[in-house]
Amino acid sequence: METARIRLGIDVGGTNTDAVLMRGKEVLATAKSFTTADVKDGVIAAVNILLARHGGAPSAIDAVMIGTTQFVNAFVQRRDLSPVAVIRVGLPAGDGVPPFSGWPDEARQAVGGRHYLVGGGAFYNGKDYAPLDEDAIATAAAGAAEAGITAFAISATFAPIRPDLEIRAGAIVAATVPAARITLSSEVGGIGILDRENGAIVNASLSALAERVVASLKQAFFDMAITAPIYISQNDGTLISTEVAARLPVLTCSAGPTNSIRGAAFLSGLSDAIVADIGGTTTDIGFLRNGFPRETTAPNMIGGVRTNFRMPDVLSIGVGGGSLVGDDTKVGPRSVGFRLPQDGRVFGGSTLTATDIAVRAGQVTIGDPSLVSDIPNALVQAALDDIHLQIEDAIDQIKVSSTPQPLILVGGGNILISRGIKGASEVLRPLHAEVANAVGAAIALVSGRVDKLYDFATLGRGAALDLARAEAIAAAVAAGADARLVEVVDLQELPMTHMKSGSVQVKVRAVGPLAALV
Repeated sequence: METARIRLGIDVGGTNTDAVLMRGKEVLATAKSFTTADVKDGVIAAVNILLARHGGAPSAIDAVMIGTTQFVNAFVQRRDLSPVAVIRVGLPAGDGVPPFSGWPDEARQAVGGRHYLVGGGAFYNGKDYAPLDEDAIATAAAGAAEAGITAFAISATFAPIRPDLEIRAGAIVAATVPAARITLSSEVGGIGILDRENGAIVNASLSALAERVVASLKQAFFDMAITAPIYISQNDGTLISTEVAARLPVLTCSAGPTNSIRGAAFLSGLSDAIVADIGGTTTDIGFLRNGFPRETTAPNMIGGVRTNFRMPDVLSIGVGGGSLVGDDTKVGPRSVGFRLPQDGRVFGGSTLTATDIAVRAGQVTIGDPSLVSDIPNALVQAALDDIHLQIEDAIDQIKVSSTPQPLILVGGGNILISRGIKGASEVLRPLHAEVANAVGAAIALVSGRVDKLYDFATLGRGAALDLARAEAIAAAVAAGADARLVEVVDLQELPMTHMKSGSVQVKVRAVGPLAALV
């Protein structure tokens, strides 16, 4: 039975690595440790603490779910990136705005900035307007390989409707450059070639790093005698296999905030609420809608690059347990991060942090409270006022309604909040709130998505929506969900009023539990 299965959930943040063991809906044990420079070492340390507290054998674990920001951090910091060649299928159309347009100079330089435009493409209705120029694709791939490039991003006009164009182009590149790591834009983004293409480029630049990181994590669990299957959390709060994560790392870049929101829903029992995940470095504020994070409808900026793949609607502010308190009592945005146990005053350091303020105020007992007894009351109250004001302002920015909603506080930094918050009908701190992100990873489901244009005039609205639902459910099952338990949780219709036809963009998401755990 599903309730007998033990799942290990892990979330690797910038300051803390959290871990939880769960059987069904029961939390068996939790652990929180500081993140290490080498992510693998921090994961091993957290899991060892967890297993020691639980007292069970590693072999009892049936599945491992991990959330990590390793890949997005690498792109933002422009480190460990592979040079990328972009092949856009679109000529004689599709050449008005070239690839890499709008990229920051340092980002373009970090990934090479080489691109090729080739013939081929389709209209919004799926009909070809030009044949695929296969010779040009092979020539472009050979030229990139001669320049030492093995990471490719392939894009085509209306690829979500006609993915076969990119698939064929990818096959030609693979035949020409056997060692190529290929990203198809239709796998990472929706309608809109420029933003979708950008997402593919970002993904391709991370492909080599992703292979190394995923291999390292798998080796870590093997060394700990944990042989259970490993899954990685993706941006929408659902799971992908390690193979998919190694190939499409860009799908994981917002897994941390998403896991926190999903964990908050599980721990509180609420399906609609505001969630504030207060960590060691930042506070991430998002919204629960029907038990899942509300997704943004606007383009997303990743390291200064505009993309359109699915992301939670989250606002991050520089307030956390490790945030520095300035002489002006302003808290953040700078933080000591994972050096809190060395630099924080309650731990014997010399840096005044938000955690020191919380300890001095009597909100929590951490470290040695006597080391902060000299902090003036006026400074403590002014710093707490600033923390609460920043969070209230952030909630006000991201709310879409003036109606007060419940506020769920999660993350280890929730100790910073000591009073009511404007805009919240109530403030909740559920049991195990400090490891909600790991809980969110452990309870994650498998999803399937559709983001396409459908011709309502020809198919009829009902038939078109039924087709979209069926395709989303089939995608979830193909990703590993139990076919008996998959359900559609989100459906959006966006009429294309700028087109003369009756086309409507339909977005559908279907989710279900892993078949292997049912």
